[in-house]
Amino acid sequence: MGFADDHLIPLVDHGLGNSAYLVDLGGGRALAVDAGRDLRALHAAAERRGLTVAYAADTHLHADFLSGAVQLRHDHDAVVLASAAGHRAFDHQGLADGDEVDLGGLTLRALATPGHTDEHLSFLLLDGGRELGVFTGGSLIVNSAARTDLLGADRTEELARAQYHSLRRLAELPDGTAVWPTHGAGSFCSAPPGSERTSTIGAQKQANPLLAAPDEDTFVRRLVAGLGTYPAYFARLAEANRRGPAVLTGTPLLPELSPEQVRALAADGGRVVDVRPAADYAAGHIPGSLSDPLRPLFATWLGWLLPDTVPLVFVTGEDQDLDEIVRQAYKIGYERLAGRLAGGMPAWLADGNEQTTTSFVTADRAGGRPYLDVRQASEFAAGHVPGAVHIELGDLERVAADAPEGAVVACAHGERAMTAAGLLERAGHTDVVVLAGGPADYAAAHGQELVQGPEDPGS
Repeated sequence: MGFADDHLIPLVDHGLGNSAYLVDLGGGRALAVDAGRDLRALHAAAERRGLTVAYAADTHLHADFLSGAVQLRHDHDAVVLASAAGHRAFDHQGLADGDEVDLGGLTLRALATPGHTDEHLSFLLLDGGRELGVFTGGSLIVNSAARTDLLGADRTEELARAQYHSLRRLAELPDGTAVWPTHGAGSFCSAPPGSERTSTIGAQKQANPLLAAPDEDTFVRRLVAGLGTYPAYFARLAEANRRGPAVLTGTPLLPELSPEQVRALAADGGRVVDVRPAADYAAGHIPGSLSDPLRPLFATWLGWLLPDTVPLVFVTGEDQDLDEIVRQAYKIGYERLAGRLAGGMPAWLADGNEQTTTSFVTADRAGGRPYLDVRQASEFAAGHVPGAVHIELGDLERVAADAPEGAVVACAHGERAMTAAGLLERAGHTDVVVLAGGPADYAAAHGQELVQGPEDPGS
């Protein structure tokens, strides 16, 4: 058994596509790396092993989740380790390139690896002079490197060039050194698809196409070409993490609201979020509400499609986990949670209010309409229905007027398409149909072959 098998506990947030790590340092003490604000899994792992988190290290100012380091300082009296160049506004031990922290037997060495962010550090874990592994955060990730456009398009190339040198520096570590990144498959920080979330330096030198780039210019072209869109809330969280999230003393509650209170909040600028399954939303929902089913991706689409500055009201189904709604919202900084509709849709209807229904149809019943594909550009390019109109879900509200009337709206399964239908209905589209399925289902039902490549610019 190696060090990682005995002492390293990866904690994967499948919704955000990220990994945190808990390292058993011995003697009941632990190191947490890149922990998010939702600490339920970390606390459970620590409790199982009888560990107290002595150190909480952040590789960078995260844009996709609020850090849990401040909370760990509160809960465990942990020492927060982070880049001095991040200028965090709370108590922490600021580190610069080459600085080392004695963890009580093991040593953590800071390596400056800018690119994903300016102040990015990787943390090399050493046992004496032996390199056990490196927490690479958003620099070297499995078969890629994290995106470099979070600080603005005008700095993307500059940071990509910094990323080139950071990856080359990491590649100089011994081949057997474990690579423990934060961002993995499912992350909008540009992790490629794949099941492996950790690797080794040697394996990455063999398999990572960016490390195989023959020169800096080629590296930059490859990295920048792979940058897709990312959630709108990413623009806010780095600064929130610099200031430090507020400490939570428990899971905030979702107050029960009457139909009258929900109507008043919506009329005053609040947004209604329906977290029931897509089929339940289709069968009847509050007019103007947004479908965002409670699933691992719930927080991503909440943060992509709604501002954090308005009160949010939730419509829930029976037996849905209210704590899960709150924890997912809070981990991306959404704290204006006004409450939930008491009694759900039955109470809404019993109060004499109207509802809207949305057609949710199988592929064989979806023909004869324009096909609107709301998946990400990379998904669309991998295979789409001939003649499909492509508008990413994240862009749809802004360009809803450009969406074809009477379209069948589709994604890969139906959840994102139902979200899109709610946005279109709110924008005045009245004849929207949602495909229960994806492009392969539609093509098979209508005798078509999927097309690969981006959309026709002239379409």
